[in-house]
Amino acid sequence: MSLYARYGALLDGVLDQLVAEGALPSGIERKHVAVEPPRDASHGDLATNAAMVLAKAAETNPRALAGLIESKLAALPGVTGVEIAGPGFINLRIDAKIWRDELQAILSEGSAYGLSKIGRQERVNVEYVSANPTGPMHMGHCRGAVVGDALASVLEAAGFAVTREYYVNDAGSQVDTLARSAHLRYRESLGATIGDIPEGLYPGDYLVPVGQALAAEFGDTYVAAPESDWLELFKAKTVAAMIELIKHDLALLGIHHDLFASEAALAAAGGPDRAMEALKAKGLVYQGELERPKSLTDDDEWEPVELTLFRSTQFGDDQDRPLKKSDGSWTYFGGDAAYHLQKAEKADHLVNIWGADHAGTVKRVQAAVSALTNGRVDLDVKIIQMVKLLRTGEPIKMSKRSGNFVTLADVVREVGKDVVRFMMLTKRADTPLEFDFAKVVEASKENPVFYVQYAHARIASLGRKAAEAGVSLDTAADLALLDAEELGLVKVMAQYPRAIEAAALSHEPHRIAFYLNDLASAFHSLWNRGNDDPGRRFLIEDRPDLTRARLELARGTGQVLKNGLGLMGVEAAEEMR
Repeated sequence: MSLYARYGALLDGVLDQLVAEGALPSGIERKHVAVEPPRDASHGDLATNAAMVLAKAAETNPRALAGLIESKLAALPGVTGVEIAGPGFINLRIDAKIWRDELQAILSEGSAYGLSKIGRQERVNVEYVSANPTGPMHMGHCRGAVVGDALASVLEAAGFAVTREYYVNDAGSQVDTLARSAHLRYRESLGATIGDIPEGLYPGDYLVPVGQALAAEFGDTYVAAPESDWLELFKAKTVAAMIELIKHDLALLGIHHDLFASEAALAAAGGPDRAMEALKAKGLVYQGELERPKSLTDDDEWEPVELTLFRSTQFGDDQDRPLKKSDGSWTYFGGDAAYHLQKAEKADHLVNIWGADHAGTVKRVQAAVSALTNGRVDLDVKIIQMVKLLRTGEPIKMSKRSGNFVTLADVVREVGKDVVRFMMLTKRADTPLEFDFAKVVEASKENPVFYVQYAHARIASLGRKAAEAGVSLDTAADLALLDAEELGLVKVMAQYPRAIEAAALSHEPHRIAFYLNDLASAFHSLWNRGNDDPGRRFLIEDRPDLTRARLELARGTGQVLKNGLGLMGVEAAEEMR
């Protein structure tokens, strides 16, 4: 249990006492009561909004309730001062020993520090990437891949049971086009002159080895054969080859999925029919006509068509949605409903990482999940904005259709996995991100990758320098030698478990990157004070006792940095090259 959670539990006991005394009504909702760092460190060590949150239900004013809480908080172990601030916030100061104990806990727990059980092993399915299997991974896929993978790790750290899933869109016209493109390369590998790639087919050279493999397996059997003889076979073979290529590319980023779910297999198994029958049984399917689109003018032609509709407006959608087209085939939404039913049967929570082009379909899919699971399973959709690629400030243009795009593999080879992963998490996923090949490898404070990694590398260097200076680390450090400013760094470290829980519950892994930047900043500030005052340095050869204490402080900081970077899928740097 984290330090903040421990004091949260102690506060809960105080509130129980007030209920027993009749000062608070029983059964009062406390889920919004928090114990957290104060906004201004000069106000204390911990702060709680308890009086502000509970005053209305207690039919009193916040400051009066804060006064009742204050006296009981003052009696808690380790509390050295309590102060009511503003309209009713309560600030606490705690004994320095509490922070020294927290540092010792960080050092003792090591890689386990920060792990939480708030997830209670509830099952979470995180679906991410799910790019069409029509080519290698490019930088348009990268951000969603990293966000989804980091979120899965954060959820696991918070105590959830996570499934990482990739939905293979192996049905539809784009897969037919892929098979025809592969057939062209198949003919080419057998000596045919194909000339320019015809409009509408995939032109990338990545299909050349696929064509060669098909030629090796089938010879010239399908060179002149009608399309009906080879289309389904080539679709299966080419999709399989593309999935292997995608897995290889994702592995370069350290990303591995637990499950690849096939759209075609789901359809063949009758998934859409099963979902529609489930909705019919609830009275949520009917034959009807869609309203005239508001985007049409009075001069635009509009002919209403009877369709099979799902009553999605009953679940918060803007209009009811068609499950089938007028020709009886399934809509994209019909397939989506089936897929989410399949996922929901083995999960308590669903998280989808989608590109911005899918934002308009969120409400309807959430409505389907709510209807199909009777509200048992919730669906959160995180929309990922595009990454703008730059090279020394100049935009890099991409076009998959023309075969001109920057592959993920190329980027990882140029700047490294860790740089790519860290940069993808330096902003909220729903805001645009710029990735400049020159700036992401720049050794400057403005480069967040360098700034955080440099902090860890500095800490790693301390151990080597201490050994060279003959400072023995075998003797136990006296942490009481750490001053208030140094314990301030421990206070930042102690926020790490809260950062994990907040990132997990909000499904926002960028919070870990933000936190690590704050921790690195606090460490660099302490380090830099030694530039002006040699007595403030971490390593002082004629003060081995103080040096040992400060090295333990640094070691604890390094441990938290390493733990957080690990959640992001980034290796902590031992030295900067």
